[in-house]
Amino acid sequence: MFGMSWHEMMIVGVIAILLFGKRLPEVAKSLGNSYREFKRGLADFHSQVDLTDTSTPTKSYGTTARSSSYNRDPDDYEEATAPRFDPPPSEPKSS
Repeated sequence: MFGMSWHEMMIVGVIAILLFGKRLPEVAKSLGNSYREFKRGLADFHSQVDLTDTSTPTKSYGTTARSSSYNRDPDDYEEATAPRFDPPPSEPKSS
């Protein structure tokens, strides 16, 4: 469980008993409820992301995604423009 041997689990259990004592069942129940709420919130988040993400196509490395990107009309692209260059004012002439 969790990549821990039974020796390590025993040490964690003893430390938990020393820290929480008689409140250990309450603490374990509270941690369980918190974990359950976290998983529920995470599932809600994933379902919202999946519902809103259906309008955008998913990227794929297959031929479908490649062929659709190459079949675009060239008029759909905006023309690239460079920023306007203003030359610096002339240097002041010494008198």
